[in-house]
Amino acid sequence: MTIRVLIADDQDIIRAGLATILDGQPDMEVVGQAADGREAIAMARQLRPDVCLFDIRMPHVDGVEATMQLAGPDVDDPLAVVVITTFDSDDYVHGALKAGARGFLLKDAGPDLLVQAIRAAASGEALIAPSVTARLLADFATGSSDSPPAQPIDPLTEREEEVLVTVAKGLTNAEIADELHISLSTVKFHLASLMQKLAARNRVEIAMWAYETNRVQK
Repeated sequence: MTIRVLIADDQDIIRAGLATILDGQPDMEVVGQAADGREAIAMARQLRPDVCLFDIRMPHVDGVEATMQLAGPDVDDPLAVVVITTFDSDDYVHGALKAGARGFLLKDAGPDLLVQAIRAAASGEALIAPSVTARLLADFATGSSDSPPAQPIDPLTEREEEVLVTVAKGLTNAEIADELHISLSTVKFHLASLMQKLAARNRVEIAMWAYETNRVQK
């Protein structure tokens, strides 16, 4: 199955570089490239790609608003969005994650991490780079303390608490299975249960809740 990707970045050279990397993968095809957020939204709605790869800072409409319009809580059929950020200067990434982005990358991420992120998003997972997960999500949790985090619909089981922490650390399903010595299908079962109990749309929101409730050391 070919993963269809839409790239949006206002810098021509970055768009070209990303497209070269992704088109070079046997299971990926770049179906569109946009130079700003407004164009990205229109192309995404027309092309319905499997994954949208959006820069945060773009003219006309930034990556946060583009993500909100394509993957936000009011969208009936949300698209998978991965955002790219320089991190140190892009505080907007917090808004993008809240808007429904399925993962994020640093702009200096290597080709391997880029490809992993696209595949993860296409398969319903989210790549949260372990090297930046703690700092980003801890910052997010610190800055979102105006209201207490929502309580789960039902109490989490001991195993769900363990899975919760591994998700917050940025582990993939396969890595969680290895660390907890459980099967891949069991991991998926617990993730589905966590999303239901926490009213989370994806594993990024599960990770953010873990930080908001101090399940992970900040």
